Amino acid sequence: MEDVKLELNEKGHGHFYILDGEEQVAEMVISIAGDMLTVYHTEVLPKAEGKGLAKQLLAAMVDHARKNGLKVIPLCPYVHAQFKRHPDDYADVWHKSDQ
Repeated sequence: MEDVKLELNEKGHGHFYILDGEEQVAEMVISIAGDMLTVYHTEVLPKAEGKGLAKQLLAAMVDHARKNGLKVIPLCPYVHAQFKRHPDDYADVWHKSDQ
């Protein structure tokens, strides 16, 4: 398993992902516009579940947001659940709309 990587296109659309050899086994789909990072979807292949890969993606995304002064809009159910479960851990990056 490799470390989490980030790939963004010129429009700020892309994903954090983890490879196992040549195969992508986990990804978190995002976009960045201005100072906002929106997380749309997190997925781990069934054969790679239970290894903490989603948590690694989450940690990499939050680290990126902090380093770049971004606020996170957690549209992804997984990320939103983690933010709600641990609000103090993510208060500095969580952009709370009228929830």
